[in-house]
Amino acid sequence: MRPSLLPRLAPAALALVLTGAALSGCATRPPADDREAQEEFRATNDPIEPWNRAMYDVHQAIDTAVLRPVAVGYRAVLPQPVRTGISNFLSNLRSPVVAMNDALQGETQRFGETLGRFLLNSTLGVGGFIDVARDFGLPPHTEDFGQTFAVAGVEEGPYLFIPILGPSNPRDLLGFGVGIAADPLTWLTFGHPDAMDIANYARAGVTVVSTREGLLDALDDVQRSSLDPYATLRSAYRQQRAREIANTPGATPAAPQGLGTGLPDSTPRSPQP
Repeated sequence: MRPSLLPRLAPAALALVLTGAALSGCATRPPADDREAQEEFRATNDPIEPWNRAMYDVHQAIDTAVLRPVAVGYRAVLPQPVRTGISNFLSNLRSPVVAMNDALQGETQRFGETLGRFLLNSTLGVGGFIDVARDFGLPPHTEDFGQTFAVAGVEEGPYLFIPILGPSNPRDLLGFGVGIAADPLTWLTFGHPDAMDIANYARAGVTVVSTREGLLDALDDVQRSSLDPYATLRSAYRQQRAREIANTPGATPAAPQGLGTGLPDSTPRSPQP
């Protein structure tokens, strides 16, 4: 089998970000006698904020020119039931990695739920396009290697903002790369390695578009109402990841890790009438 280039992307991105951050300098730490400012500095965990804000500006330029217009067109062309089916299909494809992380974290009940969802949606759900498992009392949940590393005690490291990928940190960015490498679809070729490479890149592209479409209203609201959208997204991401790591009951699944903003993915995933 010829390995895809996809597993190399996250480590390369991490090296690039950390190198750029080192060259760009760090945020100014508050005076030691200003306890309130010191506490806020620690709470935001953003010591390379100038670099991150520059990367956020790059992302916004890409989003304005490409991602948002494509997402708007995607919403305009495809009716809601079709978009929901695509979102469900992509979610079903992530099930093996979710199950791996359920198992690694010793979450036997959640592992069984993930396996049950995958089997039900892959068969009765027509390959995953219909989320029939939800009607059987098996709602979706997120689990990824960033969460598994957190459960294992790996520190998150400083906050990072990666263009296109969005908010992250070294632990989650590494987990994103490991998740790609651990995904069976990354390595399967079925005798046609070039075709599978194309399929994997197409899957990544559709995931980005589907995720961005699901966040159109939420992100537009942030841009419209927030005095500092960068800080709003940073706070949302860190709070959402904390809920996911803690497996908070009732927590809304966020956009796919590595492609989100910390805001819940608003794309409906239940079957549409």
